[in-house]
Amino acid sequence: MSSSPAPSTPPARLLLATDLSARCDRALDRAAQLVGEWQAELVVLNVLDVAASPDLALAWATGQDDEHLLNIARQQLARDLVGLDIQATMLIVRARDAAGTIGDIAASKGCGLVITGVARNEVFGRFLLGSTVKRLARILPQPLLVVRGRSRAPYQRIVVATDFSDSSREALLAAARIFPGRELILFHAFQIPLAESTDDHPHARLAHDIEQHKCAVFLASTELPPEVTVRAVIEHGALETTLTRYVRQHATDLVVMGTHGRSGVMSILLGSSAAVLLDRLPCDVLVVREPRAIA
Repeated sequence: MSSSPAPSTPPARLLLATDLSARCDRALDRAAQLVGEWQAELVVLNVLDVAASPDLALAWATGQDDEHLLNIARQQLARDLVGLDIQATMLIVRARDAAGTIGDIAASKGCGLVITGVARNEVFGRFLLGSTVKRLARILPQPLLVVRGRSRAPYQRIVVATDFSDSSREALLAAARIFPGRELILFHAFQIPLAESTDDHPHARLAHDIEQHKCAVFLASTELPPEVTVRAVIEHGALETTLTRYVRQHATDLVVMGTHGRSGVMSILLGSSAAVLLDRLPCDVLVVREPRAIA
């Protein structure tokens, strides 16, 4: 069954969800880069959390009203935007449900992409997903870009993880639409039961050939824009291990993933394997929801 072709242009309006802490600085820089690349509009949203900033916490502790707290947050956000050479609409709201509020505002403003950052574990030096980010990945109909790395240049090395499901097809189509003109690496990992490696497995070549055929069928049934180049990489092993290794070895900028799949591993943020994968990946991640999962 073939899929209808995706729109051929990147989103015209982006939403950056920031908690005003240093953890979102990289997300802000990436948002500014994408706005410049796509000539897009940017909405910068903070769902007010007094615990995120010392001066907000102090003002709250001394009994300041909401308007005063909102003013402090507004001033900090304005300072963060200085020097980025972009025009942005600033929104500061106070709400208990941060993820739900971000989703509602992204929808009301017509944003085609939501961008956010991740927390850093200073003890282990690793970036970790927070509860708001995890919930956003579950509820947002728009693609969610989770930024880990510094924004030194436009994304070039882009990997799309696939298990040949409809969800991973949506991820591939989204990558082609959002990043036109890039070569996309379609990455698939497979496992042979009870085999530690394919090197000494008697059916290794046959297994690899079968996966290659599945990949060819998958690509043939996906109506990609003509200017998009896709190169397939098929490796034996668990997705969490093989994809993380590939990302590190090939200096990958971005991994694009669907939210549902044929296996629990590809059920992003809904299963333990996926949570491990997202914690391990050392690059930015674009999470794309399948339309039927939204419905």
